[in-house]
Amino acid sequence: MKSQNRPDSDVISWGNVNTIPELFRTRADTTPHTPAYRQFNTQTKTWVDYPWHEAAAFAGRWQHALIQESPEPGDRVAVLLRNCMEWVCFDQAALSLGLVVVPLYTADTPENIAYILQDANVRLLLVGNIQQWNQLIPLQSQLPSLQRVLCLQDSSATNLAYISDPVVRYVSSWLPAEPHHFQVSAGDPNLLATIVYTSGTTGRPKGVMLSHRNILWNAGASLHAFCVQTDDVFLSFLPLSHMFERTCGYYLPMIAGSCVAYARSIQELGDDLITQRPTVLIAVPRIFERIYAKINIQLLEKGGLARRLFRLTETIGWQRFEVQQGRASTGLFSCLAWPILRRLIADKALLRFGGRLRFAISGGAPLYQPIAHCLIGMGLPLIQGYGMTESSPVISANRLDDNVPDSVGTAITGVELHIGPNNELWVRSPGIMQGYLNHPQATHAAIDENGWLHTGDQAEIINHHVFIRGRIKEILVTSSGEKIPPADMEMAICQDPLFESAMIIGEGKPYLTAILVLNDDGWREFARALQHDPDDPASLCAQPVINAVLYKIKQATRHFPIHAKIRAIHLTREPWTIENGFITPTLKLIRPAITQHFAADIQRLYAKHLPKD
Repeated sequence: MKSQNRPDSDVISWGNVNTIPELFRTRADTTPHTPAYRQFNTQTKTWVDYPWHEAAAFAGRWQHALIQESPEPGDRVAVLLRNCMEWVCFDQAALSLGLVVVPLYTADTPENIAYILQDANVRLLLVGNIQQWNQLIPLQSQLPSLQRVLCLQDSSATNLAYISDPVVRYVSSWLPAEPHHFQVSAGDPNLLATIVYTSGTTGRPKGVMLSHRNILWNAGASLHAFCVQTDDVFLSFLPLSHMFERTCGYYLPMIAGSCVAYARSIQELGDDLITQRPTVLIAVPRIFERIYAKINIQLLEKGGLARRLFRLTETIGWQRFEVQQGRASTGLFSCLAWPILRRLIADKALLRFGGRLRFAISGGAPLYQPIAHCLIGMGLPLIQGYGMTESSPVISANRLDDNVPDSVGTAITGVELHIGPNNELWVRSPGIMQGYLNHPQATHAAIDENGWLHTGDQAEIINHHVFIRGRIKEILVTSSGEKIPPADMEMAICQDPLFESAMIIGEGKPYLTAILVLNDDGWREFARALQHDPDDPASLCAQPVINAVLYKIKQATRHFPIHAKIRAIHLTREPWTIENGFITPTLKLIRPAITQHFAADIQRLYAKHLPKD
């Protein structure tokens, strides 16, 4: 790693290019031979690097092939593909022709994908494999505008039966064999670049319309906040259909000239972290939660001495972090103990991340503070940020030298913040969306006449740092008028290895209840300790089990006000997945669907008498 910041000549100013393809072309011309992308070749079982000039040449082939489809500027094209260099090449080729890219989540349901394709009036769709298209065939009548389906997976005898439809083409035969120069002409920065659909936790997702200028400005401003260097290596695993990954893990590295390695899968993420050894990691809290949970499970399996040493390391490491931030003074014991504890404990814990992270960014949802405290205490440079798809997306972020972990940092350059009525955070910046596709009323409700985006998040600003206090629409109001933030309580409960997911109920009710999804391994151990058969459904409603779980919840939520006590629970082993419609592709709870599914169980929870304290 370089010991100093990159030379200015390596960075491309977003203000010097009008469109995203101009950025890509300029990067390829500026540093043609440095690594741009790295991905795993399943045939050779090796990781392959692609320099910028090769990536541009590959994108040129995609550009030439797309031209043969005779698209019109403004046509919508969708991509249903895992993160890979082909995603990038398709994106750049489409944008260079004035097309509008609609990213889709590979884990989304066929019904939701069909809705988006119809709502966006998509003309061409790129899928990763023919099975993805096969799931959409029963819904094809809802897609009258779809004229071409491209399949990245190579054709084979087993797949030929699926391609009798003339609209389907395999990319291997669709792309020209000969190389083509990636051509870009000066474009209008205010042209629509992409339509990104929000998660849709309370209804149908809405298409957020973002221009080239929206995205380029946000990536450029984020670069200054995160200080990315040319020789940094990103490990990309969050879906590129998520605007957080797309801006910060795709366009931002392009501005800096960094390399992006594409993880093989979430299941293989642990191995990829160790082999690729990234210097920058962009993740959502769920990733850090899983690592934290594994650490705690391993500590439970070890003796008391190991647990005490780990907690001592965390405590001293946190003290050192506070000293580095200028908020504390160095103690003699910490100075003497840290080198030993770092070598024995902290360094081994950080090997899970590859061992050379300069920093990790957490965004997309609040990060539970005990997790941040633990990982930062182990020496992980972890910074939390905040944003929305509607703002392209980054709004604020902590900096390495100004890190207040329980905040979401200070506004990035060019962002204006304001606290409106009901403590709602309002945002104004060049990254604010053009609006919601086909939803003018929703656009008007989200962005006022002065250009302020109403985030729906309650916040407080202290010493320029933003502290998110909850969602306005997600605040539960009980029948006694008490206000409770369910997401915060759910996050606290799910730190226990026994629970996989949780949803708090209580709107208009006399007390709080919860639906709890049990972690299979945690449940088996827990049930046997109580001398119950984990595979017997009756164990889930046995009173000793219910009492023991309620005690666990009481401990997990002890820091919440007394009126936030959960008085009744329903336990289930049925996972909440994207496929069964209980969570969004960004892992957020779809509360109406869960409430409807468990309606009878919820009714029983409130039919009982109030349990005694």
